[in-house]
Amino acid sequence: MNVKELDDSTTELAYPAMRELRPHLENAAEFVERVRQQRTEGYRLVGAFDASGAVVAVAGFRTGNNLAWGHFLYIDDLCTRPEARGQGHASALLEWVDSEALRLGCQQVHLDSATYRHDAHRRYLKSGYVIPAFHFGKATPSGPSS
Repeated sequence: MNVKELDDSTTELAYPAMRELRPHLENAAEFVERVRQQRTEGYRLVGAFDASGAVVAVAGFRTGNNLAWGHFLYIDDLCTRPEARGQGHASALLEWVDSEALRLGCQQVHLDSATYRHDAHRRYLKSGYVIPAFHFGKATPSGPSS
């Protein structure tokens, strides 16, 4: 299994996998543009490639600092294409992210997951994550409904 970071020239390869998690992204061009914009804010994208060279799982993340967690790495997006699930791609991405967090001196790694994603929760728990809190959010009058 090959895991590597994607840059501007390879971002589009992650679109089919990311669309599984973010179906509101209607096309690859929109996805690439949004990733390009987020990269200016520190967002990074890493893909897990299958034997044919296709990206079958993807993780998007960023680092930050706050009073609660210190220097942290936050996983914004993590998804595996349905036909590639159960083959270790998500685990490989989480291991890659853990190594990168360590390399960057992060004290913690965090992610949020929708309450109905039970398979994902099992993967996270198996990978050492815990559920320390509930996450609350709301849209502003001009924002999306979630």
